[in-house]
Amino acid sequence: MTNEKAVAEKLLQVGAVKLSPNNPFTWASGWKSPIYCDNRKVLSFPYVRDFIKSEMCNVIFEQFEGADMLAGVATAGIPWGAMAADQLKLPYIYVRPKPKEHGLGNQIEGAYERSNKILVIEDLISTGKSSLQVVDVLRNEGLEVVGMVSIFNYGFSIADEAFKAAGVPYHSLTNYASLIDLAVEKGDIDANTQETLMQWRESPSTWNP
Repeated sequence: MTNEKAVAEKLLQVGAVKLSPNNPFTWASGWKSPIYCDNRKVLSFPYVRDFIKSEMCNVIFEQFEGADMLAGVATAGIPWGAMAADQLKLPYIYVRPKPKEHGLGNQIEGAYERSNKILVIEDLISTGKSSLQVVDVLRNEGLEVVGMVSIFNYGFSIADEAFKAAGVPYHSLTNYASLIDLAVEKGDIDANTQETLMQWRESPSTWNP
């Protein structure tokens, strides 16, 4: 089993990812979705949590060795960034969705230098919009962003285009296609359902089961 499928299996195992093509979920955007991903659930399962953390650290070490600081995305990316930073003995900061409304009014929490090369740690990537807003915050502060690592990625073309336009390389531990392939291998879904699920990824805003 490839690492992507192994991670997908762990997410399914703890209920962090749920597939429901016949009774789709509704996202905040109004999109109908046959999948729901909540990686926060992984935090409650120590052995799975440790596996995901190790996979994340391997990716950081192998693909982003130039990074000298990690930045977690609030809120779901904060624990993963902190755990990876601890494992790799790297300094760590996190980024709020908006500046704090009291105290110092910080949006970036933690100590950093303009010379730091930042790797952003994200929970999941959908369209890429919110993830890249964090990149903008860091860049506006004069920091260099060397890339982004997430646990899960829906694989939307709009996200690929957005990251390319922003000049941000990224890597996800697993993705929608690997998850669907695994579900087929396990016999959880048939070929017709697989086709329906893949059609959603191609046009999520207009998909209707």
